[in-house]
Amino acid sequence: MKVARFHAPGDIRLEDVPEPRPRPGEVKVRVRNCSTCGTDVKIFRYGHHHIRPPRVMGHEIAGEIAELGDGVTGWSPGDRVQVIAAIPCGVCEECRRGHRTVCPNQESMGYHYDGGFAQYMIVPAKVLAVDGLNRIPDGVGFAEASVAEPLACVLNGQELARVGDGDDVVVVGSGPIGCLHVRLARSRGAGRVFLADLNADRLAMAADLVRPDAAICAGDVDLVDEVRKLTGGRGADVVVTAAASGAAQEQAVQMAARQGRISFFGGLPKDDPVIRLDSNLVHYRELTIVGANGSSPAHNARALGLIAGGAVPVADLITHRLGLPEVLDAIDVVGRGAAIKVTIEP
Repeated sequence: MKVARFHAPGDIRLEDVPEPRPRPGEVKVRVRNCSTCGTDVKIFRYGHHHIRPPRVMGHEIAGEIAELGDGVTGWSPGDRVQVIAAIPCGVCEECRRGHRTVCPNQESMGYHYDGGFAQYMIVPAKVLAVDGLNRIPDGVGFAEASVAEPLACVLNGQELARVGDGDDVVVVGSGPIGCLHVRLARSRGAGRVFLADLNADRLAMAADLVRPDAAICAGDVDLVDEVRKLTGGRGADVVVTAAASGAAQEQAVQMAARQGRISFFGGLPKDDPVIRLDSNLVHYRELTIVGANGSSPAHNARALGLIAGGAVPVADLITHRLGLPEVLDAIDVVGRGAAIKVTIEP
């Protein structure tokens, strides 16, 4: 079978390998869609400390069960499934407290285990042990189901930031994550949702799809001043930084309304993670700043429900569908910001 394997930064190879066989407790899946994201671009360029090459990449996975390992019950060949990316251990103190997104023993598909840039893959027993294999609802295609993983992360972030009825929400970053934030905020009852980006072309492409109440090109105007104008000087109830930008995080504090909530959704580069924070703004405005680290298995299941029920449409966000031999093209398109969502169809 064909796989796309990471060997070193800048070195991903399309290779022929034997089809895997499931061991006891495992499930073999015929991958139908594995979507790409900015993390794949970072791995391609710089590698990752959790990846020991060679490793099949891809963590936004949907397909159908091809074979069951001994002892697996409740599933059958042909079942359509979505696979979680982040695998909590399920037994540590954080997991026992229900904090599965911050499990210190977390492992990931495409990092610790071979992922979905392959015709077939193995779902580890650890995934089944934490209810991380989800049935794809009727009416949801494989490509849409693969977007449940990033939507699950967005759902975790908005729950932590308490996005709700009547909120003015600013989303900084108009990539696929930013688009999902706009749509999820609307489904959660936000009053107005504003989308901002430095890249005018990508902002226009995203705004054409998700129709924010205003699209703000931060390369042309002062983002903080523009948000204040749009909100009558009050600021935003929620600011989500869906971009790896320290400047955006600093601006988020400045544009938040009194008792506003700020989600540092996008992580910063490991070699430049420190920002300048006006602590008095946090103090006197009673601001809340929260991080957001991936998603839990439960978030994935709920994300599939949001897609199936139409609360968060995702099919139109998939702007590029490419075959496995075109995986490097997919990574290039994502890296250039020339697409919203790119999916690989092995």
